[in-house]
Amino acid sequence: MLLIAAFIFGILSVWVLVLLCCDICNRSWGQKRPFFSLLNHYLTHRTASVASLLQRRRFEFSTTNIQQVQHNTLLYRIHRNRNTEYGKLYRFSEITDRETFRSLHPLTRYDHYKDYIERIVKGEENVLISVRPSVLSRTSGISGSSATILSTRMTTNDFHQGFEVCFNSMLNVYPRIGNLQRTANFFYSSWSNSESRIPIGPNSPSPLTSKLKLNIYSTPVAGFEITTEPEAQYIHLLFALKDRSLGMLEASFASIVYHSFAFLQNKWEQFIEDIRLGRINAKLKITDDVRLKLQAQLKPDPRRASELAAEFGSGFNGIARRVWPHLNLVLAVDSGANELYGSHLKGFYCEGVPIYSAVYAATEGLIGVNLWPEKEERQYLLCPQSMFFECIPVDLCHEEQPQTLFLDEVKENELYELAVTNTSGLYRYRMGDIIKVVGFHNQCPVVEFKYRQSQMLNVRGEKITEETFYQTLLRAVKLWPGAVLLDYCCVESGLLGPFCGSSDPHYEVFVEIKGVRNLSEDQRYKLDQCLQEDSELYQLFRRKGSIGPVRVHIVAPGSFKELTDFMIASLDTSYSQFNMHRVLRRKEFLDFIQRKVIS
Repeated sequence: MLLIAAFIFGILSVWVLVLLCCDICNRSWGQKRPFFSLLNHYLTHRTASVASLLQRRRFEFSTTNIQQVQHNTLLYRIHRNRNTEYGKLYRFSEITDRETFRSLHPLTRYDHYKDYIERIVKGEENVLISVRPSVLSRTSGISGSSATILSTRMTTNDFHQGFEVCFNSMLNVYPRIGNLQRTANFFYSSWSNSESRIPIGPNSPSPLTSKLKLNIYSTPVAGFEITTEPEAQYIHLLFALKDRSLGMLEASFASIVYHSFAFLQNKWEQFIEDIRLGRINAKLKITDDVRLKLQAQLKPDPRRASELAAEFGSGFNGIARRVWPHLNLVLAVDSGANELYGSHLKGFYCEGVPIYSAVYAATEGLIGVNLWPEKEERQYLLCPQSMFFECIPVDLCHEEQPQTLFLDEVKENELYELAVTNTSGLYRYRMGDIIKVVGFHNQCPVVEFKYRQSQMLNVRGEKITEETFYQTLLRAVKLWPGAVLLDYCCVESGLLGPFCGSSDPHYEVFVEIKGVRNLSEDQRYKLDQCLQEDSELYQLFRRKGSIGPVRVHIVAPGSFKELTDFMIASLDTSYSQFNMHRVLRRKEFLDFIQRKVIS
């Protein structure tokens, strides 16, 4: 009997192995990769699929009893930090429910925490949170100056869980991502240490945190160790271009993917030569150790180089699908400040390739996930276990301590400012994000990001939002024959000081466009006319003469990428976390873009 059982077990094992090998071969798309590399990719993907399904079920359950889940989320944060200096000051031990929390703790902004965080950076413990921060993250400084936000392992876990939920959504809508195609991950590592040896860098998960998953990326491990953005960008593109069967492009923001394609368009001949010769370009400023590791992964490939040369020579419209015929998806946030870059990708470089804006997140942590990859509208389901949320009706945002609503009290089609209590020592923190509730999933609000209060144009109380100005600018550009808007930013004339050239406050607008070299004064004035049509209050101030006309300046090609690099260096933030400032609040940023004006 034992022999029979062993024989049957052996037959079944062989049968399972044959099925496994057949499934791997069917999913490999003819890639010339070692079998164990494909097996590792296969097992990683299968594990992720199961984990994402379980996480999705847990997440769905958390949205069915939103009041209780938010109650538990809040009390866990409070209980965990009740014995900190801050917890004792604000009587955390007396907080038993959300109403008590709201009555004992004020709404806050960053200045409220600045001194506490500076002490933590110097090494003090048990100040705001009971655990040592795992990371110090720098914001992109949209309000005018950057800020340091604490992150803990719980913050990272929230991101991981959110991405798992999104991965399940991707599999349901785009099942072809289940094939064993590699992903080009445009991640840029930028790390340093504080004086207390706490790492300073992005709070979102790095590809290096999971060695097993590195096999699914087109960039070798050494490529993720490069700390300078231009060199890392080049390496990510080089190895992505070598892989004809590439399945996905991934980055934090659509701006990163867009700038990578723009870089490729300018340097494609150099890439062709490096692929043809199988070399790492000698001009790259990388360490010898990293260079040797990367060089070991390259072999001369004249056939692929000739194929790419033919495609690049035909232009860059739809280039993504032409150089990667089996490309399934671009995974990057293209809402908010990244909407323009997403539009460029969809309409030009990545024509025909869907873009999935998976998460709504910030340096403060994970806020929402997009369960509907197929929708054009970028809608996010708030994550009730990631943060404790309060919502401030938009008409009360001007108040310092307005009455807030809880998630079970908000209404559809209403606008709110978000206030959050996160895992990392921010309590009732006003983020300045304005969201619109567009519906509910089970009991949990589904929202659209609308604009940031700090990015509002307001010289006389007219309050032109980031979203309104962007849509108005797009409409005005259509009245400039042949012009295509590539990028833009605005400045309130007060930032110019005595050099504003007018006694009337007004907006200075800097645009990077293609298709035309210059604009007439009448064409430039179209933007002011469109603004008057779109904002009754702006029109009233213009007619009274208390606001001057918009002034439009054209900057040289590539100016906004240079501005981005300058801002990142000035703010000491990470490229992977940077959001473009549509309204400049710092004089040095204004001075930089003014030097790029050509018309």
